[in-house]
Amino acid sequence: MKKPTLLIVFLVVFIDLMGFGIVIPLLPLYGQRYHPSPAMFGLLMAIYSLMQFLFAPVLGRLSDRFGRRPILLLSLVGSVLGYLLFGLQNSLVLLFLSRIVAGAMGANVSTAQAVIADMTPPEKRAQGMGLVGAAFGLGFILGPAIGGLAVHFGAQWPGFFAAGLSFTALLVALFWLPETWTLDRRDGRASLPKRGWFSTKALRDALSHPQIGLVLLIFFLSTFAFANFESTFALFLNHRLDLSVTHVTYLFVFIGLLAAVVQGGLIGRLTKAFGERRLVVAGTLILIPSYLLMLVAQSVPVLMVCLVPLALGAGLVQPTLSSLVSRLSSADEQGGVLGLYQSMSSLARISGPFWGVYAFESIGIPAPYLTAAVVVAVSWVLALLMLRRAREAKRQAAAQAAVAAEG
Repeated sequence: MKKPTLLIVFLVVFIDLMGFGIVIPLLPLYGQRYHPSPAMFGLLMAIYSLMQFLFAPVLGRLSDRFGRRPILLLSLVGSVLGYLLFGLQNSLVLLFLSRIVAGAMGANVSTAQAVIADMTPPEKRAQGMGLVGAAFGLGFILGPAIGGLAVHFGAQWPGFFAAGLSFTALLVALFWLPETWTLDRRDGRASLPKRGWFSTKALRDALSHPQIGLVLLIFFLSTFAFANFESTFALFLNHRLDLSVTHVTYLFVFIGLLAAVVQGGLIGRLTKAFGERRLVVAGTLILIPSYLLMLVAQSVPVLMVCLVPLALGAGLVQPTLSSLVSRLSSADEQGGVLGLYQSMSSLARISGPFWGVYAFESIGIPAPYLTAAVVVAVSWVLALLMLRRAREAKRQAAAQAAVAAEG
C-alpha cells in the first residue's frame, strides 16, 4: 500500500464524514419541526439515498473512464452545496433540496473505495477498506459532537459547520490527492463497454454472479436493517428517553467510537485470522439479537450496553463485504462494480428509512427494530450460503488441479 496516498484518502473521507455526522442525528429532529405526514417524513429520510442510488453508478463509471480524482472533487463540491442549503433551510422544501443536492453528488465514499482498490493487493484489501470504515466511525465521533455544540449558536450553524468541513476536505483532495487510476491503467476509453451510464444489465449481471450476487444481497439486507435503526434512533431517544438534541448527538458519538474501534483496530487482524466470509456470518448473527435488545432499553446506561454488540456486528459486516466485492470484480470494472455496490446501499437507505420512520410513526416504536432483526436474519442465511459456495468452489478447483497434475 502507498501509505501517503492512503493517509490523504483517509483524511478526505474523515473530514467530509464529520460533516455527514453533524447532519444525520439532527435531520429527523429538524424534519419533525415541519410536521410532515409519516409518508413524507419517511421520504425526507430516504431522498438522499434515492439520489445516490441513481447517481452512484454514473459517477462510478465516470471514475473508471476519467479517473478517481476529478469525480471525488466533484462529489465534495456537491457536499459543500448540500450542507450550505441545510444551514439555510427554513422550510420542508429547502430541507428536501439540501438532501437532494448532497445525495446526487455524494459519491465520495465509493470513489474513495475505488482509490483503495487501485492501490492495495487483494490480501490487504479488507484492511484498506477498514480505513474508510474507520474514517466513517471517527467522523461519527467528532461530527455529532460538533453538531451538538454548533446547535447552541443557532439551528443553521450545524449546516454551516458541515459545509466548512467538506470545503476543507475539498482543498485537501485538490492539493494533495494524486490520481490512482492513471491513463495507462485505464487502457484507453474505447475499451470500456458502450452502454448507458446507469445500466440495469450491469446490475443483473452482478446479481447473477454466484458470489458477487450474494454479497450485494447481503449488503442490501444488512444496510436496510441498519437504516431502520439509524433513521429512527434520534426519534427513539426523544420519545422513549426524552433526551435533548445535545444528548442525542453524544450517543451518536458513542456509536462512532465503537465503530472506529472495530473497523479501524480489529478488522485487519480478524480478517487474517478467520477470512472475510466467516466474519460476515458472525457479524450478521450478532446483529439479530442486537436489534431486539433495543426494545428493552429503558435507560441510557442499558441502551449503551445494547449498542455494543450492534456496533460490533455492523463493524464486522460492512468492511468485509466491501473487500469481498472488490476482490471478486475485475480491475477495469472496480469503479462500476463498487458503484453498483453503493447503489445497493442506497436502495436499502431509500427503503429502510422510509419504512423505519413510517413504521415508527404509524405502528409504534418497536416496529423498525423488529423489522431489522427479521431482515438481518435473512442476510445471515445468505451469508451461510455464500460461505458454502466458496468452499465448494475451492474443492472443485483443488480437484481440477489434481486431475491436471495427474495428466
